[in-house]
Amino acid sequence: MNEPSPPLAGRREWIGLAVLLLPLLLVSMDVSVLYFAVPFISADLAPSATQQLWIFDIYGFVLAGLLITMGALGDRIGRRRLLMIGAAAFGLTSAAAAYAGSAEALIATRALLGIGGATLMPSTLALIRNMFHDARQRATAIAIWTAALTFGVALGPILSGLLLEHFWWGSVFLINVPFMLLLVALAPLLVPESRRVAGGRFDLIGAALSLAAVLPVIWGVKEFAARGDGRLAGAAIVAGLAVGAVFVHRQRTSPDPMIDLALFRGRAFSGAVAVNMLAMFALVGFAIFTTQLLQTVWGMSPLEAALWSLVPSLGVGAVTPIAAGLAQRGVPRGRLVAGGFLIALAGFAAMTAVAADSPLWTLMVCAALYACGLVVVLSLSTELILWAAPPERAGAASALSETASEFGGALGMAVLGSIGTAVFRAHLDVPAGLPAEAADSARETLAGAAVVASGTPGPVGEALFASARTAFMSGLHAAAVAAAVLMVLAAALALLTLRGGESGRAAAPADCSPEPAATEPGRPAGSVPAPAPGPAVGAAAPDTTAAV
Repeated sequence: MNEPSPPLAGRREWIGLAVLLLPLLLVSMDVSVLYFAVPFISADLAPSATQQLWIFDIYGFVLAGLLITMGALGDRIGRRRLLMIGAAAFGLTSAAAAYAGSAEALIATRALLGIGGATLMPSTLALIRNMFHDARQRATAIAIWTAALTFGVALGPILSGLLLEHFWWGSVFLINVPFMLLLVALAPLLVPESRRVAGGRFDLIGAALSLAAVLPVIWGVKEFAARGDGRLAGAAIVAGLAVGAVFVHRQRTSPDPMIDLALFRGRAFSGAVAVNMLAMFALVGFAIFTTQLLQTVWGMSPLEAALWSLVPSLGVGAVTPIAAGLAQRGVPRGRLVAGGFLIALAGFAAMTAVAADSPLWTLMVCAALYACGLVVVLSLSTELILWAAPPERAGAASALSETASEFGGALGMAVLGSIGTAVFRAHLDVPAGLPAEAADSARETLAGAAVVASGTPGPVGEALFASARTAFMSGLHAAAVAAAVLMVLAAALALLTLRGGESGRAAAPADCSPEPAATEPGRPAGSVPAPAPGPAVGAAAPDTTAAV
């Protein structure tokens, strides 16, 4: 006997999706919204160099460290309830950050913003998983979610620049408040609640272990990327991995774990998480090079560079409907993901031909190529991750997806950034006659060399900047080669792990079912849902700001 077809989402669900995009945009914007505000904050609060780094990084650290915990918590207490709690907390701490009177207060409020953001991100994706039962509609909704996430990162610097032209630096935080109020008012009316009906106690020890595992690893990777000193960073990474091993052991032995490790036994789930991480590795890891090329080598203002970074998104809008159509015609998802990596390979290979005096359109074409390929991978992998997990584990599954993305981005910045820095230093020719201290500063980074060159009049300064531009382009080319090699390996991984992955989904545990709002019609709340048909990838796709 055939199972009844899942119902199609109506106007209420699509309006509810629009409501869920509000927190997602704001949370992702807060990752990048401080790019232009730093000079104003420095003039007002006078933070030390270390405090300034923590103002930037603490939000992302706390966000990444708590994603798994908050995803599991939402599965238990209700995703909409956690969403509203997080929205209230995010709004209140945004107001507190806007009026912070010291660097210490701003660091503390940014940490609290990270806690609020960690409650919002997995809750939105998990609610979408339970609002859209039809596979095609769910794929489209998830693709829109992915687009909103990356568009928020794109919008952050632009909105920051516009606000700071007219208001004080606190306005970049204060703008969050009305949107959070709107979310709290509309979510109960348009977004259905969903949670696990059966479940044991929340694992507080497991939550602490997950935080203690993720934070040192993320910090260590970013510290190595920023400073190149591997001793302290390596110790932090090793400590985090050791705590992570304890966390995994607890998940294996706990009667009610935060993460169902059985999900990773499915090739579709583990493969989708892996390719998602590799796509973010390349996309975020290469962003530092294209950003410096636009701003330092080609002399664009930050706002001008941010606006040009939106151009490659036009190509993304063209390629993702093609991938969606091929998926609906039965082309295996593994081949489509591998194809996305190969398109990205072409973009990175073409980047090796971009020179310091190349026209702007060459960068736009190359960036559009690798961005198109990678956002196809991200859209497909996000859908596959949620589809491979049972509905009552949607919060934990989405948190795993986002945590993998955070790790991928951090590793990309560290690995590709280190390759570029090493090549830059090897190729930089410091002119004779430059003071030793200035020469050391010039060898650190392209930005350092540009500052030294601008402060050194005459032919010496001109020769230093010319050499720095050439050395930077050599580093960019080396990073592009490394990214291209990774794309080949990632394509092979996709073909191996995602082959046949759309033919079945992880079964829900017998004692853990979604409440009636999240179940398929005609099926008792306590029963195990039948495997859904393979996902159809939606046409929407992320913006490419992370790529340029």
